[in-house]
Amino acid sequence: MAKNTLVISRQPALSGPGPREALDIVLAGGAFELPLALLFAGPGVTQLLTADSVALEQKDLSANLSALPLFGVEAIYAEATALQRLGITPEQLPAWVTPLEPEALAGLIHDHDQVISI
Repeated sequence: MAKNTLVISRQPALSGPGPREALDIVLAGGAFELPLALLFAGPGVTQLLTADSVALEQKDLSANLSALPLFGVEAIYAEATALQRLGITPEQLPAWVTPLEPEALAGLIHDHDQVISI
């Protein structure tokens, strides 16, 4: 039986390879129908916003992020306190992202067998 895995993406959008690596792990797991969830935490919540990736000479991940539900990855969360701290409103997020308050975050982490933080 596959272990229930949570991937936490903590790095800001377009900050280097971390966001892409987290997304690759989740997409690969989804392709193999593994039970997993994705949490955007801290500065990582900025990955959920559209950015000017051409100016930064990095590939925009928004198309890959929107494909997550197609790969069976439907448990996608954002840290609510990070969103508030950065002035991001729930309306700015894709509809398939669920903001979580600290108490719910603790439960989410506790409910998973493995946690990968990038």
